Amino acid sequence: MKPPEVGCSQRGETPVSRFRSPPMASSVVSSHNMTFGFLTVCDAADIGMFGGYLLVDITGRPLEFHCTAPLRVTRAQEILYGATLQRHLHGDQIGGPLLKATQLSPVAVLTDRESLLHARSYGASPVVAIQEQETDNLDSREKTLCLGAIRLCPHAEDISKIDQLRPHFEALSSSIELAEPFDRIRAAIDEAQHH
Repeated sequence: MKPPEVGCSQRGETPVSRFRSPPMASSVVSSHNMTFGFLTVCDAADIGMFGGYLLVDITGRPLEFHCTAPLRVTRAQEILYGATLQRHLHGDQIGGPLLKATQLSPVAVLTDRESLLHARSYGASPVVAIQEQETDNLDSREKTLCLGAIRLCPHAEDISKIDQLRPHFEALSSSIELAEPFDRIRAAIDEAQHH
């Protein structure tokens, strides 16, 4: 495997590491050319926050992986940003640079953090939060898509696209558990911290 490259595209952005999976011979049909993104934030108490973005094909095989350098919040930032801090950090400082770093164009970007929906303006693909269906913790948005125990809640700009995305999400969920790639991202970031 090619070692990750480190860099950032613009001054002041969170540095992003990249990994691109080498092409492999395959006898897949054209629907397997679909790419899906999985975007999350991991908190490491003593180090800071890391963002991770994994792009996979319809079978769950990794195509690209990006992660940020740790981001630490100062007490002054907590005070000044107040209730908007998490949206700003996750959407603008972490999610935005990760979405811009990719060379692939995913069908959709799934996230397990609703605050990462605020990264939507940094990419062309729809961004959808996934939630486990629990009756006391359901998002109040009208337009959602339920697949088994998972509920998909799109960014406001993408609500009109949810019906078009349904067959893509159904195909993906028949290959992998939709929440599983987030575990891979967290494990990869954890592994990178130890090396």
